[in-house]
Amino acid sequence: MITASVVTYNTSIDDFHRLLNCVLRSPIDIIYIVDNSSNDSLRVFVPLNKKVIYIHSENLGFGHGHNIAIQLAIKSGSQYHIVINPDVYWNDGVIETLEQYMNSHKRCGLVMPQVLYPNGEIQYLCKLLPTPMDLFMRRFVFISSYRKMHDNKYELRYTGYNKEMKVPSLSGCFMFIRIAILRTVGLFDERFFMYAEDLDLCRRIGAVSDTIFFPNVSIYHEYEKGSYKNFKLLKYHIVSIIKYFNKWGWLFDKERVSVNKKFVDGLKQL
Repeated sequence: MITASVVTYNTSIDDFHRLLNCVLRSPIDIIYIVDNSSNDSLRVFVPLNKKVIYIHSENLGFGHGHNIAIQLAIKSGSQYHIVINPDVYWNDGVIETLEQYMNSHKRCGLVMPQVLYPNGEIQYLCKLLPTPMDLFMRRFVFISSYRKMHDNKYELRYTGYNKEMKVPSLSGCFMFIRIAILRTVGLFDERFFMYAEDLDLCRRIGAVSDTIFFPNVSIYHEYEKGSYKNFKLLKYHIVSIIKYFNKWGWLFDKERVSVNKKFVDGLKQL
């Protein structure tokens, strides 16, 4: 059984319908729409279909919304759960291929496909576990030559994004997760209202299983980088990053060093 969840907040009806059309054509058995908007006006656009369950929730954050759905998925007996952003869509066959991959790779706890912009360009969403300097440089340093050099390493651009890799940090825009692993590591940490919750969960999953980038299938993601355009979202981003490093360590994080080194050394052996 495959379940999925999307957390909406003032989501456009076009994006909402586009995603639902993908889900309804796929082998996903249930999708939970957790609506964090101030009202439940989106409810009238939800199709009458046994695959779709609408939940209007108080807005306590991205992770909190998905946790509502994941808890229901666990109770339903689901084997896999997909965390999906509302601005994501895909062509037929993607879910089937990812399910087959998970069925044949029992050590895999989380898999993310190739993620593309609508124009077909690659989104560089595979990353090392970040240092404070990594995130500061990405947000506040505007020297293009330095940014290019830094991103090539931190976002693993030099790998070509053309082969299967066990990656330390994968994006929360599309997370195909084994439910059994969530039973072990727990759900999203709800201290993160928005941003860094996917990094935190991916890191915990990676400590007990493989977190895999699988480029043989692709999805499309609008990816607007809201915190670069909206001061309120930037504030959420900064607060979450502070909480992340308070949890895992700022300068002294032996696990981060070990995980990143293991990834880099593994590439050298290929």
